[in-house]
Amino acid sequence: MMFNDRVAVLATMHRKEEAIAPILESEFGLKVQVPTDFNTDRFGTFTREIARSGDQLEAARKKAFAALERVGGDLAIASEGSFAPHPSFPMLPCNREIVILIDTLNDLEIVGESISTETNFNHRTVSNYDEAYQFAMKIGFPEHKLVVIDQEKILKGIGDFDQLKAAVSSGKVHLETDMRAMNNPTRMKAIAKATLDLIKKLKHCCPECGTPGFTVAEVKRGLPCSWCGSPTDLILVSVDRCSKCGFAQEKISEQKADPMYCPYCNP
Repeated sequence: MMFNDRVAVLATMHRKEEAIAPILESEFGLKVQVPTDFNTDRFGTFTREIARSGDQLEAARKKAFAALERVGGDLAIASEGSFAPHPSFPMLPCNREIVILIDTLNDLEIVGESISTETNFNHRTVSNYDEAYQFAMKIGFPEHKLVVIDQEKILKGIGDFDQLKAAVSSGKVHLETDMRAMNNPTRMKAIAKATLDLIKKLKHCCPECGTPGFTVAEVKRGLPCSWCGSPTDLILVSVDRCSKCGFAQEKISEQKADPMYCPYCNP
């Protein structure tokens, strides 16, 4: 395996190595290095002081290359998270995490992904400590920390009740879950899941040239309903493609769609 016993720089300042490094080290013997004083906030912050640099993938990519520029080497890991309505079920909020591996030695870019509805991403404007306490309990405080925003300042990493009481003593303030990885155990689990997906893709090699990352590049929808046979929006065919040699392989689903997804049986 081309990753065994190599050194990978991990672009983080929010302790993401706690979720990512043990998995990579145990699977490939990768030695994960975190650069000191590396500021990933310049690529965007959840609290909106700095807009994200490009889309989610572009931001992760920029982090990885910046880390390589900082410490040298030829292998980098970076991650980026986003919070939005679920792509298939818009009524549900979801957390999408990606973990990107960039190997300049072998000209490879492989991305692991996790999409989960298990998230406490939330916000509320409160007028007193009782309202703040109720919100804090709802999001899993104090294990999950809070951000307090008023007209003058942003206080991040609020992690105990005395801090919270002091932060809301001035009156009406805006509370948000602190979505930085080291302050949100639920998000840290999602990052670990994305890392496991990356591992799966690294182990799936192209049948033609042996390059890692032979994975789904295209899908065709229209899986037939098990009741009426009408096409649904579920995936009928997935296409795995090699980013190096271009070899592609179709996989046709042998399943039928549950009628709950059928526009005719369940309009």
